[in-house]
Amino acid sequence: MCALAAGVFLAGAAALPRPAEASIVERIVAVVGERPILLSELRQRARPHLFRIALSTQNPSQQAAAESEMFRELLTRLIDERLEEQAADKAHLTVTPEEVDNGIRQVAAQQRMDPKQLITEAKRQGLTEQDYRDEIRRQVLEGKLIQLRVRGRVRVTEQDARSSYNTFVKELGQQSAVDLRILVLSIPPGSSQETAQARVVLAEELSRRGNAGEDFCQLVQQYSDDPSTKNTCGSRGPMPLNALFPELQEVAKNQKPGDTSAPIVFRDPTGQQAVLVVQTVEGQGKAPAYEQVKEQMMERAYVEATERQRKMWLLELRRGIYIDVRL
Repeated sequence: MCALAAGVFLAGAAALPRPAEASIVERIVAVVGERPILLSELRQRARPHLFRIALSTQNPSQQAAAESEMFRELLTRLIDERLEEQAADKAHLTVTPEEVDNGIRQVAAQQRMDPKQLITEAKRQGLTEQDYRDEIRRQVLEGKLIQLRVRGRVRVTEQDARSSYNTFVKELGQQSAVDLRILVLSIPPGSSQETAQARVVLAEELSRRGNAGEDFCQLVQQYSDDPSTKNTCGSRGPMPLNALFPELQEVAKNQKPGDTSAPIVFRDPTGQQAVLVVQTVEGQGKAPAYEQVKEQMMERAYVEATERQRKMWLLELRRGIYIDVRL
């Protein structure tokens, strides 16, 4: 059973007040076969997602855009659920209350809380206990359908596992913290080409001195034009790789700790130019070798392949039934 959707109900629930109930003009937002999906149903299912969006942004226009996109995605999910319910009826698949209880216990264990706490948190986001049990029931039913209709289509090879490993390494790199010392030689606005070139020549000299073993902190103290980092050897502390400017990301990816970069001519978002000399203090966390995580990568590849086949199966179901989206 997939527990990800259930877990979304828990993020930051206690931080928001419960919104005032508003009257809803009922209408049909989609038809699947002969079964309608009502606006009230869509809004009921959207409650935990609305909480999450409200937590993530306070900008009204951004919030409105995020809600609009969420409603479209959620309606697609509800249509898929209708298709899955029809497929389950044809296959005579059902979910017992005991299976729902087991599913709740699994989600609670993953969230490191007991089932009562899990239900309490769901209620704080506008869901009733029955709402939450219905969500778990849908996930258990989907798991049974995947086992029956999808798993037999899944084939995973060594190449698939290595592809998953490459993605894993890339993700790890984006999340890893790096610590860089940056010596800044500013180029004043309106400077001549000769002045700018002189700063580059100085940066080349400082780069050579840094790589020759000269104390980079002293070089920063003596030459850097950035007063905020003069007393920290040019460092702003460890930062996620994806939070750095692209030029600095390249240095962090390719330069060993202790090495000093060649000059980097840099223009910040305000248009201010500078020449940077960068020394790496601590680089990216090194990814484990493929052979060390081969089993996990095979499992990851299997999960990814299963999801691809699930989407293909749903597309096949869509082609065999009338669907009218009215949102």
